[in-house]
Amino acid sequence: METTPEALRAEILRLTRQYSQLTHRANRPGIEFDEGLASSWEPGQTVPYAARVFTEDEVEAAVSATLDFWLTLGPEGEAMEKELADFMGVRHCLLVNSGSSANLVAFSALTTHKLPDHKRILPGDEVITVAAGFPTTVAPIIQAGAVPVFIDALPLTGNADCSHLEAAYSPGKTKAVMMAHALGNPFALDAVLEFCHKYDLWLIEDNCDALGCTYSLPIERAKQLGLDHLLKLAEKNASQPGKLPRVEQGVLTAYTGTFGDISTQSFYPPHHLTMGEGGAVNIIRKAALKSYAESFRDWGRDCWCPSGKDDTCGKRFQWQLGELPEGYDHKYIYSHLGYNLKPLDTQAAIGRVQIRRLPDFIEARKRNWDYLRKGLSGLENFIDFALPTHATSWSAEKGFTWDDSGCRTECSWFGFKMTVREEAPFSRTDLAKELDAHKIGNRMLFGGNLVRQPAFVHLRRQRPGSFRVIGELSGADRIMNRTLFLGVYPGLSKRQMDHMVQVIRDFVLKANA
Repeated sequence: METTPEALRAEILRLTRQYSQLTHRANRPGIEFDEGLASSWEPGQTVPYAARVFTEDEVEAAVSATLDFWLTLGPEGEAMEKELADFMGVRHCLLVNSGSSANLVAFSALTTHKLPDHKRILPGDEVITVAAGFPTTVAPIIQAGAVPVFIDALPLTGNADCSHLEAAYSPGKTKAVMMAHALGNPFALDAVLEFCHKYDLWLIEDNCDALGCTYSLPIERAKQLGLDHLLKLAEKNASQPGKLPRVEQGVLTAYTGTFGDISTQSFYPPHHLTMGEGGAVNIIRKAALKSYAESFRDWGRDCWCPSGKDDTCGKRFQWQLGELPEGYDHKYIYSHLGYNLKPLDTQAAIGRVQIRRLPDFIEARKRNWDYLRKGLSGLENFIDFALPTHATSWSAEKGFTWDDSGCRTECSWFGFKMTVREEAPFSRTDLAKELDAHKIGNRMLFGGNLVRQPAFVHLRRQRPGSFRVIGELSGADRIMNRTLFLGVYPGLSKRQMDHMVQVIRDFVLKANA
């Protein structure tokens, strides 16, 4: 065997692929389980609600990047940022080390002193959000000294009840709306965009659970809502079938995470693609937000040189900022109180392979949700099953029916949400315990009603004006008390989903006997 570096590298990567093929069979896409290529799963073994889905391609990419030993974010990261931005149809993507960090960086970017005061989010300003969800959608608001204003959620969709937006608005104080597309179900972008457009508010889309979801609305409505950036990009995409955003038959369709001003992604293993840990901030409309977000991600520095590069601006020793002497090294000038929230280049190498799988992953999540829904058809007297935003009903024969708004959603589901009805002869906890007994992974809708969480209860006692609540939050309470979700991730096989369906049907039948 040759001992040149090239030959050794090729042999290492060949053996890496061989090792992964033998060792990581259970992590292959679910379709392979049903083709008999990968699974030895039997009833009684765990059915996780989510897990990493990968093949030897990702393992090879990680090892190859490690052999280069760049380590910190570098060429793989730069390439992934461009590929993700191209996939989504946004101006820029910035990789970070988690979805929570993405929310922190995205929100922080809107607090910069480089924005005019009427747009800058200052301590005491208010940000409208939804009570049901994950805490790190809300935490950055409080951490920046702003005030979250909680509105209620709709149990069928898991998303905000937009009829409360006007009641939450406070003239001179409200600066933004920040909320998540819950469990891969887009919130009512039509209503939220109209509200933000009316009052000149920022819209921050937490898209961590929703990569690959789409939202459609009539072109005339899109124009009214100021979605020119999507309409222009749709014109460019006209010659590329399937590329989003697109316009067909007078309807604009685009991915969630591209409608607002800035949005976020998570690449934690349960999510639509994984880097192990990781996330991204998507810059949608205003290019300047990239430099603000990048500064907060990278220690708060004013310099925008990539790691390992100097003098990108061509005047490294010609700046005068703050009270520093003229000519102070721009690489060590700090315009913000920032963080270090970058991932590793090895993670980005994995993410680049995962991006190529995204179309298949997205379709698998849709397919798996549909398979479970059909399998559990007939249990509607006991369980309220999720509906996509703008859907009014579902049937096994016809699928979804829609409202008359002209808007549609197509969900790349994060989970299969079920809400146990009040008249059911069992509780949500009873169902969760039964699923646990059969080793079927299940989860609550994250924090439930966040204002009931210990952190917010203590916060309200210590700082009574630290957040506001609109109404009774009865929908968020119902989610907290009666909702759970199962997995739909791309690694599930039909055998596993058949098992999930059978366990639930048997449990309901026994409870109703």
